[in-house]
Amino acid sequence: MDNKTDLRVRAKIIRKGLDIPSVSSSILNMIRENKTYQNAQNVMIFYPMKYEINLLPLLEDDKNFYLPKVYDEDILVCPFKFGDVLVTSHFKVQEPCSNPVNPEILDLIFVPALMADKDGFRLGYGGGFYDRFLAKYKGIKTILPISSALLVEKLPRESFDRKADIVISC
Repeated sequence: MDNKTDLRVRAKIIRKGLDIPSVSSSILNMIRENKTYQNAQNVMIFYPMKYEINLLPLLEDDKNFYLPKVYDEDILVCPFKFGDVLVTSHFKVQEPCSNPVNPEILDLIFVPALMADKDGFRLGYGGGFYDRFLAKYKGIKTILPISSALLVEKLPRESFDRKADIVISC
């Protein structure tokens, strides 16, 4: 089995060859049909980086949306809607300027990944931000949207890795 560093390199190469708008559109349709999403009112999505699934069209749905903002070693949960001001973080991610709220209001969190396995474990970018966040808020449902080209049988796992409740891929 490859190590996480090698898998990150491989995933980034694979992602560059994907038709991300088409994959995103298919995954968005599947998300909107998902009962967990349909029943959620307070939803944290992620702002897409290049070659990442674009969840921003979900902002058109009748829900309250939030974006993550990194502060030190933590993720803050900040309200977000179309037109809100974003700033580029030192990780080159677009983050909201709104004041954070208590994460316990969330019903659902979409987690980004470079790669995922069939058990719902993800390969992130290596900072551990989501794993630490999800360890604190275990009761909040998680969905991992990912292209099937980045879905593998099994990823290497560490004791701190957190599993997503639902993997949506196409």
